[in-house]
Amino acid sequence: MPSFDIVSEIDQVELKNAVDNAARELTTRFDFRGVQASIELKELTVTLSTESDFQLNQLLEILRNNCTRRGISMAGVEMEDEPVHSGKNFSYHVNFKQGIEQPVAKQIIKKLKDAKIKVQASIQGEKVRVNGKKRDDLQEAIALLKNSDIELPLQYENFRD
Repeated sequence: MPSFDIVSEIDQVELKNAVDNAARELTTRFDFRGVQASIELKELTVTLSTESDFQLNQLLEILRNNCTRRGISMAGVEMEDEPVHSGKNFSYHVNFKQGIEQPVAKQIIKKLKDAKIKVQASIQGEKVRVNGKKRDDLQEAIALLKNSDIELPLQYENFRD
């Protein structure tokens, strides 16, 4: 029986490259001359810090642009609503999430059932396995999920006949 897995993973090498490029761009920007600003990556958390909240929004935009160029979706990130203010610095912590959490996995399964596609979906840890009798049904399920409003970057892997 044909099947595939739905996962949500961040390519850590590409994330590191995006953060390095953003930090390099930060050093060449005229509006950040003489300003103490930094972009740092630790595991899957990017820390942006600078002296004003306006510049913090500019740093966030630099990071977004570099992530987009590297093919990293900012759809599934978690960040604070308000910047953290300590001393004379403002900072944001941008967390990139890996894996599909239970509520989102249930939402994916519900979308597949509501579309009445002849596939079965099951939650397996941090991924969702989709089985079907026909390869066309699986491709229809992938197309449905690509056009859905799920706020996670989804990848489809282990497509087996």
